[in-house]
Amino acid sequence: MSKIELATFYNGNKIPMVGLGTWKSKGSAAVDIIKDAIRIGYRHIDTAPIYGNEQEIGEAITSSIQEGVVKREDLFLTSKLWNTQHRCDLVEPALRKTLCDLNVDYIDLYLIHWPFAYEESKEYFPEGPDGKILFGDVDYIDTWKAMEQILEKGLAKNIGVSNFNSKQLTRILDVCKVKPVTNQVECHPYLNQVKLSKFCKSHGIFITAYSPLGSSDRPWAKPGDPNLLEDPKIKEIADKYKKTPAQVILRYQIQQDHIIVPKSASKIRLEENTKLFDFQLTEDDMQLLHTFDRKWRVCPMNSSVKHKDYPFYEEF
Repeated sequence: MSKIELATFYNGNKIPMVGLGTWKSKGSAAVDIIKDAIRIGYRHIDTAPIYGNEQEIGEAITSSIQEGVVKREDLFLTSKLWNTQHRCDLVEPALRKTLCDLNVDYIDLYLIHWPFAYEESKEYFPEGPDGKILFGDVDYIDTWKAMEQILEKGLAKNIGVSNFNSKQLTRILDVCKVKPVTNQVECHPYLNQVKLSKFCKSHGIFITAYSPLGSSDRPWAKPGDPNLLEDPKIKEIADKYKKTPAQVILRYQIQQDHIIVPKSASKIRLEENTKLFDFQLTEDDMQLLHTFDRKWRVCPMNSSVKHKDYPFYEEF
């Protein structure tokens, strides 16, 4: 079974540095891949209501526990609050729905998925007559206060944010009772987030890197888009270490003390993505990988660029 190292949040709680991303995992395939991952040694599973798979993940977790493969306390489960439920009175019901779907009593980490709110709706992307997203005006500061309340109630063991820039994090840090343990953001060599990482570290906040391999299977990919795994320079580095390009890309994150949540639907790749702790990139190779940055985003969330809290206008 793969051995995955742990990171320690500022509050003393621990999290496996490699988690399983589940975006785009659906139906019975999601159940199978979660069960395979747990058998391989994954203990950190990352999901969100918008992924449409929390019930399947709950089924896989329940089955794995019943089969004696793992105990609940051995698992670290992350989910997220969607944009239509930022209003303070909606935060706890949203989490309770997630807990019900996952068939657990608590979540290990609950994140505000995006800093911007949408209008309250049963639809994930509520639209007006013009087909544009209906934005809400809830301030994420107020949403954060509700997050602190679910922490106090023990419904979540840790709370954090996702897709926040440094100015948005600063606003939270200026008023919070409990600061975020992590900021989950897109991070890979083509979007290295070095400045944001430095900012977060200075405040004791971990970066969790989503789409660390570039999500080449994203639905909106176009011919000619950059492909990290096919980058000849990364392949050259991988050959030097007798590792795969994916392992080099993921190790690049680990050496920056970033938590990672890569996705895979292949058992071979699942295991491969955990074998990151038996080699180390040289400082020269780390600096070389830093130079690959091209500010390229897999997930720019273009439908919300006109929201007052859209985070990617800022440099970091």
